[in-house]
Amino acid sequence: MMGGELLAAAGLDALAGDPRWFPHPVRGIGIVIRWCDNNIRKVSRHPSVLRAAGIVLALGLPLLVFVLSYEVMVMADEIVWWLGSLVSIGLAWTTLAARDLWSHVQAVSEPLGRGNLSEARRAVGMIVGRDTDRLSQEDVVRATIETIAESISDGIIAPLFYLALGGAPLALAYKAVNTLDSMIGHKDERYVDFGWASARLDDFANWVPARLSAVLIVVVGALVMGERARIRMGWHVLRRDGSRHPSPNSGRPEAAMAGFLGIRLGGSNFYHGIPNDRPLIGLGGRQPILKDIEIASRIIIGVSLLGLWLTMGVMWFV
Repeated sequence: MMGGELLAAAGLDALAGDPRWFPHPVRGIGIVIRWCDNNIRKVSRHPSVLRAAGIVLALGLPLLVFVLSYEVMVMADEIVWWLGSLVSIGLAWTTLAARDLWSHVQAVSEPLGRGNLSEARRAVGMIVGRDTDRLSQEDVVRATIETIAESISDGIIAPLFYLALGGAPLALAYKAVNTLDSMIGHKDERYVDFGWASARLDDFANWVPARLSAVLIVVVGALVMGERARIRMGWHVLRRDGSRHPSPNSGRPEAAMAGFLGIRLGGSNFYHGIPNDRPLIGLGGRQPILKDIEIASRIIIGVSLLGLWLTMGVMWFV
């Protein structure tokens, strides 16, 4: 992928985000996953069969996405070079989610600023999997900031990382891995076997991007706030609490964000009425407030710009 194509794709994401009318590849990937999930259980519900099928799906779907997107780009390029470039830009655009993340966060912060907690609960329910109908304002803010930290990794830095390594086909394969994990990579009774491979593959795919994201959050936070004490605390909490999260990756950017903002993340959540307690990240920090969302929103923009600049630099020299 050329640097100019990446810049154009990032520009499209900044301007248009993820318009719902657009036939987004991730929605197609989700349809395939849902079809496989429903139909494999008609054949057998034995744990070993489900795990074997889950392994095939986890490896086969990203490979299929890679091959199909690569072939589409090749065919377009054979027609005329600029068509191939346009297809590359369009596919790369679909892997980036900075504008969508920022828009979703504003949809939460704006009603909170007006004191409309019920609207903020509905908005945060669009970006988190936990139950939101009884969240306090502090819990809505906490859920939003946790989502910002995690999404900086899998919606911004990871796609940029894979675009730099292998262009749009590899970035789309990553999105397939990420979508598999979000849909079936759970440890509940239904997916403990079928989603096992998807969860492990997502852990592997996000190992480097999550740690890059954590570093960039602290660096960009330093540029946004310019307070040395906050910067030192970001590094401290990242080193101390980054491994406390149940996920081997999500805790890194969350810890960086919690330390830099001086807040406490983690704790008790409910999923379909079932309590789920997670270790605290940023122990000793205060409860997050609305202003923290405003700062975290600026970090989204800063990380996107710095991540794009670094990716362009890598592509230039490699």
